[in-house]
Amino acid sequence: MIVRTRAYARVGFVGNPSDGYHGKTIAFTIGDYWSEVVLYESPELELRPSPQDQAVFGSLQQLLDDVRQSGYYGGIRLLKAATKVFAEYCAEAGEALPDRNFTIRYRTNIPRQVGLGGSSAIITAVMRALAAFFAVEIPEPVLPAVVLRAETGELGLTAGLQDRVVQAYGGVVYMDFARDYMDAHGHGRYERIRPELLPPVYLAYRRDLGKESSTAHIRVRDLYESGDATVVSTMAEIAALADEARALMEAGGYEGLAAVINRNFDLRARIFPIRPEDMKMIQSARATGASAKFCGSGGAIVGSYRDEAMLERLRDAMGRDGYEFLVPHVAPNNRPSHT
Repeated sequence: MIVRTRAYARVGFVGNPSDGYHGKTIAFTIGDYWSEVVLYESPELELRPSPQDQAVFGSLQQLLDDVRQSGYYGGIRLLKAATKVFAEYCAEAGEALPDRNFTIRYRTNIPRQVGLGGSSAIITAVMRALAAFFAVEIPEPVLPAVVLRAETGELGLTAGLQDRVVQAYGGVVYMDFARDYMDAHGHGRYERIRPELLPPVYLAYRRDLGKESSTAHIRVRDLYESGDATVVSTMAEIAALADEARALMEAGGYEGLAAVINRNFDLRARIFPIRPEDMKMIQSARATGASAKFCGSGGAIVGSYRDEAMLERLRDAMGRDGYEFLVPHVAPNNRPSHT
């Protein structure tokens, strides 16, 4: 049996980064970028590298280009962490796994370190493939927490649930991470939203490798946990934007929704430092009349545009500044296929 799974890149539309602070968000997956896993039975357990894991180069310049584009870490560590946590989850759930070895291959075209959920997409695809191979059912609301456990518990990454939820559910998803609900159910409240309710949206990102500032996230986390009034109130305001955006989407309120998207970024900038190169991208997009905010933690932006004329102004501005630009296609949930 050959199992194929895909998980798609994630765009945080409204409400992030409040997902890590018991807030609310709306996010969607896009079919333009994905991570694919192929898993099949084999004599030994083998995790095969992808081109991003290469260690042989034609020249010093090729090595330098590879590091600038892909960083120092490939995907093998993600495959190992996902496989380990899957086995632990099964043991804790009382699922006895048969003695079957397998080979995992993966490939991805999700741009790295620009806030599109590339690492979580790989782990989500691996978890789905393993579950299909061993005929183990991981409930849909539970899968995101299992994926997060691999990233935070095994790899020490700073992450919240949003990316894993929307990549598990697919499409456009509203998420409520209220503490009381999560304590009672072990997961948040997740609801799919009809994709056609999204306004016309664009995506742009930097071609150079982004850098996630873990120091900034740790500082904000410490301030939040200590009850800092500015951080706590700002996170609450960001979370409230998800409900406001959902109501506007259902009412078709373009202008109001654009203002919410801009407000989301402006509130984030109140408590997080913004790199100059990221601020330039936001300002360039807004100068065309479009709204703009981060997809994740920087390096990529998302926003809404009113009409084709505004879209062309956006395309020209982003191209002039050297950014990748596209009108993304919302991706549905991808079920594992078997051959």
